[in-house]
Amino acid sequence: MPRPTTPAQPDTPAPLGRRERKKAATRRAIADAALSLFLERGYDAVGIREIADAADVSTTTLFKHFPVKEALVFDEDDDQEERLLAAVRERPAGTSIPAALCEHALNSRLVTPDGDDRLAAFLTLVTTTPALRDYGQNMWLRHTTALARVIAEEAGRPADDPACLALAHFALEAPRAAYGHADPRAAVISAFDLLERGWGAL
Repeated sequence: MPRPTTPAQPDTPAPLGRRERKKAATRRAIADAALSLFLERGYDAVGIREIADAADVSTTTLFKHFPVKEALVFDEDDDQEERLLAAVRERPAGTSIPAALCEHALNSRLVTPDGDDRLAAFLTLVTTTPALRDYGQNMWLRHTTALARVIAEEAGRPADDPACLALAHFALEAPRAAYGHADPRAAVISAFDLLERGWGAL
């Protein structure tokens, strides 16, 4: 849907140049080709050269955009860490840190198809492919240190407090409890209930 035209603001990013647009289009074409092949034949049955051929690029170009095969399935979100930290910093009054992180996990990590067949196929691909599950999880775990620092700030604890680091790590790991569970939402809530009790004991 087109966005309405609005006056430029001082902090509005400059439009992408021709080279950047071409680079973004190439990246999108590679990712689309890869996903189509993965959904059609399965992740492990598709080779890098096949993906490059389908996207009409060289394997060298493919690896410039996606350094590993798993990255073809996931687009890294630059705002992901910012929203994660905001969930702690901007939580409602009276809401504990584990409760805020639980709410963030439920909203950001549990994607549901909602009648979208292609999204359903994508989610099945990820959840049934160990390499993709692990890669997606590790994308979240890279935020552990930053999250631990914010938890320590909000809790008034030392920056290197091991309890804050543990909470950050396990909060980012908790959504794993949803894998293969009949009720993913209940599984995640149960995992965070455990973290809540442990954090409360401090």
